[in-house]
Amino acid sequence: MSGQPIIHFHGAAGTVTGSCHLVELGETRVLVDCGLFQGSKTEKELNYRAFPFDPRKIDAVILTHAHIDHSGLLPKLVKDGFDGPIFATPGTIDLCSVMLPDSAHIQESEVEHLNRRNQRRGRRTVAPIYTPEDAALAITLFRPVGLETWQAVGERIRFRLWNAGHLLGSASIEMEIAGSPDLRLLFSGDLGPSHKLLQFDPEAPSGWDYVVCESTYGDRDRLEATDKTRREALRGEVVAATRSDGALLVPSFAVERTQELVADLVYLMQTGEIATCPVIIDSPLATRASAVFRKHAKSMDNGAFLVRALQARNVRFTETVEQSKAVDFIKGFHIVIAASGMCEAGRIRHRLKNWLWREEATVLLVGYQATGTLGRILEEGASTVRIQETRSRSVRASESSIFTAVMPTARNWPIGCVCGNRCEPVFFLSMARTRESQVFGSACRVSCQSKRSSPLTLTPHSG
Repeated sequence: MSGQPIIHFHGAAGTVTGSCHLVELGETRVLVDCGLFQGSKTEKELNYRAFPFDPRKIDAVILTHAHIDHSGLLPKLVKDGFDGPIFATPGTIDLCSVMLPDSAHIQESEVEHLNRRNQRRGRRTVAPIYTPEDAALAITLFRPVGLETWQAVGERIRFRLWNAGHLLGSASIEMEIAGSPDLRLLFSGDLGPSHKLLQFDPEAPSGWDYVVCESTYGDRDRLEATDKTRREALRGEVVAATRSDGALLVPSFAVERTQELVADLVYLMQTGEIATCPVIIDSPLATRASAVFRKHAKSMDNGAFLVRALQARNVRFTETVEQSKAVDFIKGFHIVIAASGMCEAGRIRHRLKNWLWREEATVLLVGYQATGTLGRILEEGASTVRIQETRSRSVRASESSIFTAVMPTARNWPIGCVCGNRCEPVFFLSMARTRESQVFGSACRVSCQSKRSSPLTLTPHSG
């Protein structure tokens, strides 16, 4: 059987967001992920450009997980003519049903704010990348696929999903292409890390011909994090931040990171390791995502404990704008967890605007901060910042970071969990900048002892 597949990398190449890989085999075209670019202004502008392929000719999309840098351009894909199936796990579908409409709302809000500014400056107005209606239509195209269940896409391509251990519903994609001989590909998606509070460790078979592997933290060694060490790190930060009228502000991804934090904080309070205080979840998306986690609690590690933590009496969820504004008037020490994780949007920006100038505040970063984001600016120790076009504000709040305990694939991550001891695949390294890919590529070469090819570093697609 003739004809070899071609893989095009239209995102997450030389950058850590915008995952989008196109597999072509004859007339069959399958897209793996369709994510939003995040980070610097230059990277965000990529979201407004036309796709470098015709969405009407895509036969299907296979989605690794619900995070917006992997799923966030699906509504645009549908808006531009795609009408095929979007295959994903049930957990991913349920999360996307709340995350994609939220993303559309953010698009509209940001564009509305930008257009008011453009009109004052005599510049042209712009349209949002997509609307809530586009997101709603995209959700109707999702088709559930269980783990380790084969699904055909076209005559010669079939795939099955394996637990990636990264997020509720997250999966690596095993793709098999019929031929002489058959080809076996693995798209890792975002992996692990191992020993996550709510997810079981990643699983996958071995013996690949090609592996497309994320390498976001490929230039760093990840500390082995157990429940004990993770909670000890969090306990230390809370104790250091505690002041009589202070606040611990935690910019956090609304999905999974927020739920993990709530569970660990409640555990530390119930065991007496930190004082009980109000924990406010100031994010409508986190509230809706928490409902999805409750629905899937039986499929998660420690799911029952998470449900109890979310129902703790000192844990509060804000929904309305009025409830959110009232958070700034809470007396006594309290903890606020709010999206977005990189401080680029959401209610965390309001909390930071009101608290950054106060010495009794602490900002705790618990996730990756992309270059150009407000979170990265704070992480790098800026003395002044500008938020939502207001005047520059002095930063007197303390800042700390403990995100190393939740890194996905790092340099010392065990390659064998997706390759096996006898694997000699060709590696394509994605979701990283050049240095991360080069360092992680060397680790892949040593671990797999690949004789077929050195690991490859990808460069962004220019079209």
